[in-house]
Amino acid sequence: MPIRIQSDLPARSILEKENIFVMTEKRASTQDIRPLKIAIVNLMPTKETTETQLLRLLGNTPLQINISLVRMENHESTHTSGEHLEKFYIPSSELFNNKYDGMIITGAPVEQMPFEDVDYWNELCDIMDYARGNVFSTLFICWGAQAGLYHNYGIKKIPLDKKMFGIYRTRATEMNDPLLRGFDDTFPVPTSRHTTVSSASIRKIADLKILAENEFGDPTICKSLDNRSIFMTGHLEYDTETLANEYWRDKSKNLPIDIPLNYFPGDDSSSAPKNTWRSTAHLFFSNWLNYYVYQETPYDYTTKG
Repeated sequence: MPIRIQSDLPARSILEKENIFVMTEKRASTQDIRPLKIAIVNLMPTKETTETQLLRLLGNTPLQINISLVRMENHESTHTSGEHLEKFYIPSSELFNNKYDGMIITGAPVEQMPFEDVDYWNELCDIMDYARGNVFSTLFICWGAQAGLYHNYGIKKIPLDKKMFGIYRTRATEMNDPLLRGFDDTFPVPTSRHTTVSSASIRKIADLKILAENEFGDPTICKSLDNRSIFMTGHLEYDTETLANEYWRDKSKNLPIDIPLNYFPGDDSSSAPKNTWRSTAHLFFSNWLNYYVYQETPYDYTTKG
């Protein structure tokens, strides 16, 4: 889907160099079609990087997507300029004036804090509550997935003895689900987190189904039975170098960090990492947009009424 974005969004030049089809507002206005409306609640500190990663995966299919980048009003970003946020993001209060075909709630570097101690927790809860009636399908990523499972189902996160870090081999447990259509029996998922949720706690919820687990039995993908909520505990959107950057950042701060699992060739951190998850990432986002958003959403769903 060509992505409709503001012409001067920094991600535009990067995506165009990669032959990702982006469309400016001016060109989009000449097409007489009903575009999909996707909101991205970007909770990551390096927002411009996350914008590019997600827009890359939402592009290059036949229909048009209107993107709304959403910022939290009760949080001051320290890694992204206020000018960028003011120019390219809408505040969460404006989100509530619209309906959306799809929404993405990203991860955030706050997983070791109690949910209620996060300064924008109440604001995020309001967004998640609003999404249940005003967004047709919401994709929760990493900490966002843990937040959604906790708020909507009471499933608590579990602290880990050490960071779950690397490319985790993942096994599909429901191969016939449209979200995993075209997937191999096992597939790689970038992972970087200090907490997890248990498969047993998810299986206790009648409304949830696990679609994939990693090689250690942790849930990687699960969903609500009505397909309105998708939970991905990994980071398929990550760039090739993202885990390497995290590794060297933590090393420079003398933080305890193991070499990322299944990432550097031969576990040699001096070797350039290879991207083994790119095709999985594109297929996952394409399946979500096609089967759970585009084909299921009523044509007039986003008409506010």
